[in-house]
Amino acid sequence: MSKLRNAALEKGASLQWNAIMTQTHNQPTRRLLDVLQVAFVVILLVSNLLAQKICLIGGLPVSAAILLFPITYIFGDVFTEVYGYAASRRAIWLGFFATALLYVAAALAIKLPADPSWHNQEAFSAVFGFIPRILAASLAAFWFGEFANSYVMARLKLLTNGRWLWTRTVGSTVVGQAIDTTLVVVLTFGGIVPARTMFFMILSSYALKVGYEVLATPLTYAVIYALKRIEGGESFDRHTSFNPFRFTERKAASSSEC
Repeated sequence: MSKLRNAALEKGASLQWNAIMTQTHNQPTRRLLDVLQVAFVVILLVSNLLAQKICLIGGLPVSAAILLFPITYIFGDVFTEVYGYAASRRAIWLGFFATALLYVAAALAIKLPADPSWHNQEAFSAVFGFIPRILAASLAAFWFGEFANSYVMARLKLLTNGRWLWTRTVGSTVVGQAIDTTLVVVLTFGGIVPARTMFFMILSSYALKVGYEVLATPLTYAVIYALKRIEGGESFDRHTSFNPFRFTERKAASSSEC
């Protein structure tokens, strides 16, 4: 009798878990997705322009991009949490190509001969002149960091079945920013500055970025819940391809994501 009761309980628990994991959710309408992706790209481009200035914050040298760049990770959290990994993937590629275009256009503009009456060529070059090594490091760090952030966010959402949002917003940033910060510092300064100096550069920048995300958690919560309410749903990436080079999802798969 005891064995039958235990078997029944185990079967009931299994059925309950399967029901939780296969429950349906309303699909978001995506009315605001395009606007948010444009805002994401704009913030990313402005942060790349600000990155030229090195500031002293709390006795630590950091790029002025710290003012805006961490916000791109908040956008990544919003895209993945509300609209799904596929929407985040699209935003990342848009940001990647927009940044590359900025670098190429700036290089071409610097090379164009200046009118003799215009005396700001040096200042223009100082602002828009990107060293190729820094350019490559920034693009690589952005690509790997953002995709890691979105992947961890999507996986944690499935693991927690949509509960404990803070574990996803903070956890994904911890991983994404670790990859981003390490890559950008190592690829930019490797072989130029001592390893000890690079370590402290990575540590200080990483701490500031993660701290930024933690402090912004209440704002992230407010934005995500407001969007879920406005869009009428949220996405669960149960059948999504996490291949970063896949730009479309099959209709059947995407409809069963939510």
